Order: sequence, then structure tokens, then C-alpha cells
Amino acid sequence: MQHRPLAGTAVSAIGLGAMPLSIEHRPDEAQAIATVHAALDAGVTLIDTADSYHWHAGEVGHNELLIARALARYGGDTSGVLVATKGGRGRPGDGSWTVTATPEHLEQAAEASAKRLGVEAIGLYQLHKPDPAVPWAESVGALRALLDAGTIRAAGISNVTTEQIREAHAILGDGLVSVQNQYSPAVRDSEPELQLSTQLGLAFLPWSPLGGISRSSLDGPSGPTSVGTAFHRVAAGRGVSPQQIALAWLLARSPAVIPVPGAGRPASITDSAGAADLELSTEELTQLEDTLPI
Repeated sequence: MQHRPLAGTAVSAIGLGAMPLSIEHRPDEAQAIATVHAALDAGVTLIDTADSYHWHAGEVGHNELLIARALARYGGDTSGVLVATKGGRGRPGDGSWTVTATPEHLEQAAEASAKRLGVEAIGLYQLHKPDPAVPWAESVGALRALLDAGTIRAAGISNVTTEQIREAHAILGDGLVSVQNQYSPAVRDSEPELQLSTQLGLAFLPWSPLGGISRSSLDGPSGPTSVGTAFHRVAAGRGVSPQQIALAWLLARSPAVIPVPGAGRPASITDSAGAADLELSTEELTQLEDTLPI
């Protein structure tokens, strides 16, 4: 398993997006824990979660608690696993998502997340989404306060623009280590944010990285899955899945990229992890690029 730098350590080049294990249509706990264990068996050392990854009202922190249980029950060494969580979003239980990024909320949310994860300090804490009702500098200032207090060891931001990255970097300095935006073969709106992250030495964690190849967990069971793309053709030639080709393409975009594909089954994350050691040729990359939306 190849590794890339994040939060002062080296993590697997492919992480596990744990959201599908706790939201709508989630698997039972036995399958969910087996999925986390399969990720660890495959060499995954980055697990991405959030306090808002849950289905019903009153379940705040469901995914964080699940990850903590899965790690505790794993038979191997988990000391090198980085659990990255997020705060600033909520789920009332009706399928909708809310945003609350006041300093007071983020401070309380981070402390609660640390308790659920069973850690003294969160390895990587990410502001889940800018709150239009709160000045960006105030929300980022809360991350600065959490860093200074030792509640978190490193900070990240998600769903942000280049301007917000620059402002957060000015406030947090070396404390800012990552950006997490949607980015995939089908959705490349965050190309400027990816390039800026690379320039600033920040890790870039694409969420929903298989868009255009596989449906997102947010799409539900009826969401469409693309077929017959260049990714499928290259995959057939390699004898691997189109998902692996998509993740390998992402890794080739920049050394800053660390995809966190979601998984609800052990087989899914085992397959995704294989992309970390899949190097695409120049010809293959050209074939893929020529078919992508501009």
C-alpha cells in the first residue's frame, strides 16, 4: 500500500469513507464492522467520519461510535490509523442536512467527537461546510482555538473555495493540513481548489470520488451507475474494476490527493484499496482525459 503525507504522518493513499455505514440504507453492525476490518486488513490507515453521519434523529455521532467499536475489536495493531472526523453539519432525521459552524458549536462538537472516538485529541478535525450565517474567519478561528487547546492535532476544511482556503491558511498556518471537496471523473468543479492545495502543501481528500463510475451513497439504491465509459474499457484491459481505475486516475492528478471512497461491504473497500498500487500509463491517462467532461 502506497502512503501519502497527512496531519504530520503518512497514511494509506486510499482511505475509507465511513459514511455509508451509518446513513440511510446502512448495513447491520456486523457487516459495518467487517467492512472497517477489511479496510484495515487491506492496509488502509485513514478513516473519514463525521458527527453528522447518522440516519435518524437522536443519533448524533453514530458513525464515530461505530468506528471506535470497530477499532477496539480489531485483532491487529491500530496505532497507525488516523481517524479524521468533521463537525459543523447536522441531520434532523428527515433526510435533510443543516449547517451550524459557530465557534461555540464547533468547540462543543469537537469535544463530543473526541469523547465518542475515545481519544484525548482528534488526529484531524475538519470543518464540514462553511456556514453562510457565520463569518468564515470566525468558524476557522474556532479551529485555531481547538488547536491551541490541544483538543485537535490538525485541522481541515471541506466544501470550500480557493478564497476560503487562502483565508483559512492565513489563520491556521501549519495547523491546516487538508481540504476535502467533491471531486471525481464526473465532477471536477474543484480543480482550482485541488491545484491550490497542492501548491500550499495541503492534502486534498476527494469526497464521492467515484462519481461517474458508481453512484454515491447519497443517491440511494436507485441511483444510476455509469457503464461503458473509458474507465470501464481501461479496466477491462487491466483486469480490474472501473472503480480502481477511477481511484488510480485521482491519485495521478496530484501527489496531494488521498481519495476516501465510501464502502458498505468488505469487498468494496478491499477492491478500492487495490488502486493505491495501480499506476496508469501515459497512454491510459490520455485515453481517460480525452473522454472526461471539461
